[in-house]
Amino acid sequence: MSLAQIVSNQSRAILVIVGLLCAAGLYAAWQLPVAILPQTDFPRIVIIADNGEAPASQTLVSVTRPIEEAMNGVPGIARIKSKTARGSSEVSLYFDWSVNIVQVLQLVQARLSQLSSTLPPTAQIRNVERLTFAVFPVTGYSLTSDKRDQASLRDIATYVIRPQLARLPGVAIVGVAGGKSREFHVVIDPERLAAHNVSVQQVTDAIKASNIIVSPGLIEENHQLELALVSGQAKKPDELNNIVVATVNNAPVTIADVATVSNGVEPQYTMVSADGHPAALVNINRQPDANTVAVVDEVRQTLASLHGQIPGDVRIAAYYDQSLLVRDSINSVRDSILIGLLLSVVILYAFLRNWGTTFVAILVIPVTVLVTFLAMWLTHLSFDLMTLGGMAAAIGLVIDDAIVVVENIYTHMSRGQSRREAVQSGVSEITVPIIGSTVTPVVVFLPLTILTGVTGVFFRSLALTMSVALLTSLVLALGFTPVLAERFVRAKRRGRESTQHPEADPVRELTLDELEEEAESGHILRAVVKRYEWVLSHALDHRWIVIVIIVVVLLGSYALYSALGSEFLPEFDESAFVLDYWAPPGASLAETDRMLHDVEEKLMKTPEIESYSRRTGLELGLFVTEPNRGDFAVKLKPGHKRDTDEVISDLRGQIAEAEPALTIEFVGIVPDVIGDLEGNPEPIEVKLFSEDAAALDAKADEVETSIKKISGVVDTKNGVIVSGPAITFRIDPQRASRFGVTADDIAKTAETAMTGNEASQILQQDRLIRVRVVFPADVRTSLDKVKALQVRSSSGQLFRIDQVADVEYEKGQTEIGRENLRQMVSVTGRLEGKDLGTAISQIRTQLTKDVKLPPGMTIEYGGLYQEQQSSFRELMISLILAVLLVFITLLIEFRS
Repeated sequence: MSLAQIVSNQSRAILVIVGLLCAAGLYAAWQLPVAILPQTDFPRIVIIADNGEAPASQTLVSVTRPIEEAMNGVPGIARIKSKTARGSSEVSLYFDWSVNIVQVLQLVQARLSQLSSTLPPTAQIRNVERLTFAVFPVTGYSLTSDKRDQASLRDIATYVIRPQLARLPGVAIVGVAGGKSREFHVVIDPERLAAHNVSVQQVTDAIKASNIIVSPGLIEENHQLELALVSGQAKKPDELNNIVVATVNNAPVTIADVATVSNGVEPQYTMVSADGHPAALVNINRQPDANTVAVVDEVRQTLASLHGQIPGDVRIAAYYDQSLLVRDSINSVRDSILIGLLLSVVILYAFLRNWGTTFVAILVIPVTVLVTFLAMWLTHLSFDLMTLGGMAAAIGLVIDDAIVVVENIYTHMSRGQSRREAVQSGVSEITVPIIGSTVTPVVVFLPLTILTGVTGVFFRSLALTMSVALLTSLVLALGFTPVLAERFVRAKRRGRESTQHPEADPVRELTLDELEEEAESGHILRAVVKRYEWVLSHALDHRWIVIVIIVVVLLGSYALYSALGSEFLPEFDESAFVLDYWAPPGASLAETDRMLHDVEEKLMKTPEIESYSRRTGLELGLFVTEPNRGDFAVKLKPGHKRDTDEVISDLRGQIAEAEPALTIEFVGIVPDVIGDLEGNPEPIEVKLFSEDAAALDAKADEVETSIKKISGVVDTKNGVIVSGPAITFRIDPQRASRFGVTADDIAKTAETAMTGNEASQILQQDRLIRVRVVFPADVRTSLDKVKALQVRSSSGQLFRIDQVADVEYEKGQTEIGRENLRQMVSVTGRLEGKDLGTAISQIRTQLTKDVKLPPGMTIEYGGLYQEQQSSFRELMISLILAVLLVFITLLIEFRS
């Protein structure tokens, strides 16, 4: 029994199966996660370690290098890159794309646990994370008010908004940035402290020892087991005043005698604002498999329901919304499907002139889309830019098979066959050809599944979506379309008798059939067929002209290919961007804020900008950030007149002219996220390797000067990142020994003077509020007063800090970069109005002319260009494999 007979006999079963698949496809469409990009487990793990305020060179030797050496033997490791700054270390581990990154993360955590005992006491592993798109927030909201202070804004964000959002399905992390954290400050009076002959450390130790609650055990009494507690815990800040610091001349000295207890906020060297006002930011990260659009909608609805709990003067505004781009993509696919359906109806009816055949062919499109949704759900894909783009591109392809089948069935009906006979004859004739014509484009997508890196992730989703759509259309064309055709297609039988005289001329019969088919086809199809026949006739008669045209087309294609530029990712308008900035090293927070206020004024005067938020000392993501740098997240108005690139170009010129000391960089949000996850955030990266730090810094300046000469290269940086200047209290061992003190004693006193010492906590309304011992602001901002602070030795003797330490002033410390255990400096830049491939080619030529490397120094090109070249090589291999697979498919089909 042939396939056509099976289809004809099992028509009811086929309709039921298709109906069930459509229902399952509708269910899958509701269950599929929605994201801006395909879910990807990037083979990168970031380790962030803190080391107090230790110099970069010391942190490198004691923290960064041991971590690098411990991680060097982890299976699958491909590259290790580190960045060591003053008091902090960031180590990035890059693995092969074939590894199971979740298992590798466990191995990394195990090795860090073994290593932690050998690290300095001041070192602490702050974060160990594998990177996915979910590391970055999907939406963010700012809280501002003209009446409330920043501490109140942070309290609202932390205790009112965050608990409500954290319980929503699909939400992974709700982060709060900005504002001020409330504390109780024990403000020491230096004169009263000296008058009572006590030290700062005694005050801190007294609070730590007294404000406690501990359990020594259980008491069994009267047949009951009771918990015993020893409590000196203060329930109100005023109760701290009664704590005894020391006994001097048989008289107790209390906290009230030497200090004042007051409300305060945690010392911070960061600043957050939104639309020109101090703000607290709420950033929402989704779970890796969550629906971006659903999460954003739930967050918006929850915030709307909290209006009764949030004071009326507090303004809540979205400063970033990743779902906007996703919604635009979904709307584009929806529009593509609707437009495709409409155009298909018009074209099919114009050519076939039959509503039945048009309806049968068109019905394949929605069924194919629904079955594709089901396949995406079963293979754990998501609605994203790649899968939605694949479906949009497949709309025009999936209907081809149905058109061929229904047109052939229609032709057989026109020749006098019954519907069942026409279906069986028509399907039997074209089964093999239609399978070959569908499998051929499918095998083209197979090599894309072997790609690695970001390119592989993106193309794998695209290839799977389009392959499923094409194969589904093939199955429907051979099974579903004939069933519908048997019921809905009606054809007008030819005027001649269905039975001919036995001696009739078969050639004449064929000619009559062709004439009748031509008469029924309509004016449009007849015109197309006549012109095609004319072209075909001339092509067969003048074959050498065809060959010449083919050669000219090939040469022209090569010329166009050579003239075209190359990029890693296509450009698209997100209606948003990130403005990264760097103030001069050592700039105070107030000076940085002054420069940024000027930038904010320019942002507010730009008509296309709807809102923005600013972070100083912080940035999107989980990376080490110095206090002199940060970013703006800028959101443009819907339907903005100028393109995002034009807005960026205008702002770049204005800011460079107004604040030349401020280094800036404009990046798109999605490319920036991909670049950060890949570890190649910049399009242009020239890497210099050498063990001579001074030579690296000098050559980095030369390289930056050279690449600036290339038109279109903007936002260049020499890669030499300098922390602010440092003041070192150099302890003299001889003098310290005479007073009987150690460097640790001096450090604790200086810490209290500079940032305060967190001594204890007070529980209030289910909130633990820190108690910090601090000096007055005039002491914290005066080096002379810090040097005059008194320290108590182990023998009880009091002395000034400058009696045992000399003060040394050091210039800013350079951040140390390393890759694969080699010291490195990366000179980076971005592009404006120029493609990546052309820019790198010109940079290579320019550097050859301008820069001469000393012995022992090497140069490499990284950044997105490195990823682009790797992807292009893999795509070329995929192209060759695709050609071979197509050749094999055609060889099997035609056997020639």
